[in-house]
Amino acid sequence: MSTDSRAAKALLARARTLHLQTGNLLNWGRLRKKCPSTHSEELRDCIQKTLNEWSSQINPDLVREFPDVLECTVSHAAEKINPDEREEMKVSAKLFIVGSNSSSSTRSAVDMACSVLGVAQLDSVIIASPPIEDGVNLSLEHLQPYWEELENLVQSKKIVAIGTSDLDKTQLEQLYQWAQVKPNSNQVNLASCCVMPPDLTAFAKQFDIQLLTHNDPKELLSEASFQEALQESIPDIQAHEWVPLWLLRYSVIVKSRGIIKSKGYILQAKRRGS
Repeated sequence: MSTDSRAAKALLARARTLHLQTGNLLNWGRLRKKCPSTHSEELRDCIQKTLNEWSSQINPDLVREFPDVLECTVSHAAEKINPDEREEMKVSAKLFIVGSNSSSSTRSAVDMACSVLGVAQLDSVIIASPPIEDGVNLSLEHLQPYWEELENLVQSKKIVAIGTSDLDKTQLEQLYQWAQVKPNSNQVNLASCCVMPPDLTAFAKQFDIQLLTHNDPKELLSEASFQEALQESIPDIQAHEWVPLWLLRYSVIVKSRGIIKSKGYILQAKRRGS
């Protein structure tokens, strides 16, 4: 095992929380895989390379301190938005709840995204459907705790607009009627329906909800795939002890030109029992 891996292994053995952030993937240069075939492949590649870069640059002082929270980053790719250019940018995010039933994950993800990007507010946050047991249909009750936290973030001006993903007409209508802050968008996966369902289209038009398309898999990051990436990057680690709680993917777009200025991933994982 290399010295880098030994230091990373020692830190991960003592830490309770891991914050992993890729920085701006457009700044990755040689690190970036040219053409990942799927979002899942891109994400796994990003996790492994971020871990590799971080472990190769561990400060010896950090090993002596053994912090509870590890900040795992690609330092040369970190990029905050210039405050003078903020009005020209649209900052959007999609939040995937992975292994946590805690709605507080929503707030910690948004807070961390604002901190990473150096902004006070995100323009748009879409929440992917939270994980549910096999054979169980997504209901309003599953969404409510997360939506209430998003509403609080809108009211505290951390987010401008909030949206949903993969809700059918009935689910979207139930959420709309219950919610204080209404969804302004709903993403539809075109892999599951080549044409927008007419009832969903009619409802969205009536209540001014934007229908967007996406091609994310049903499970972008599983507990097992995260643990495999961890194991491959840092051999001999007790990877099964680590559980990803949430994943946030962000993009920064220049409004006037429609080009992507920055995009990346932020992830939080916890050690079991901590």
